[in-house]
Amino acid sequence: MSEQDTKTRTGDKKGLVALSLAALVAGMVGLSFAAVPLYRMFCQATGYGGATQRADVAPKDILDRMVTVRFDANVNPNLPWSFAPEQRTMQVHIGENALAFFKATNNSDKPVTGTAGFNVAPQAAGRYFTKVQCFCFTQQTLAPGQSIEMPVSFFVDPKFVEDESTENIPEITLSYTFYRSDDPSDVAAAPADGASGS
Repeated sequence: MSEQDTKTRTGDKKGLVALSLAALVAGMVGLSFAAVPLYRMFCQATGYGGATQRADVAPKDILDRMVTVRFDANVNPNLPWSFAPEQRTMQVHIGENALAFFKATNNSDKPVTGTAGFNVAPQAAGRYFTKVQCFCFTQQTLAPGQSIEMPVSFFVDPKFVEDESTENIPEITLSYTFYRSDDPSDVAAAPADGASGS
């Protein structure tokens, strides 16, 4: 084999290694951009992290069995609001479309915008806790001293009683946290989906 052939093969190998490394870097960059939506889809499909499902309407099948839904409300310290459920608990039939209300009040002397994230506990119940309408991940701007009532329409999917991991769960907690969304530093601190939601 000539010296020229050896140099050509060495150059081909180096080019192949460089091309492989460039493809690897491009793939990693692409995956980093896809990570959040892929994670959100995974959470919604599996209920991981307490992510809930979305639906346009409740199912036709309403079971006799009931479950207690507990409502929890939190506010990030940087948001000068008070925020609370109008009812702490609700007894609902599995499959029944239920409606709950939360109330938020801007306690400051200027308009403030907030966005709510949520999660469901226990995590296994997230797969079956389905929201029809929700204020989560929608910016809410309140004038100084203004209060607003926000509805959440939901149901617990009848498949909840067929799953061994959830069939004996007597209580589900739906928890919201409001974050300030007109301050870039607070938006960065808010969770991407805890959760995922509608």
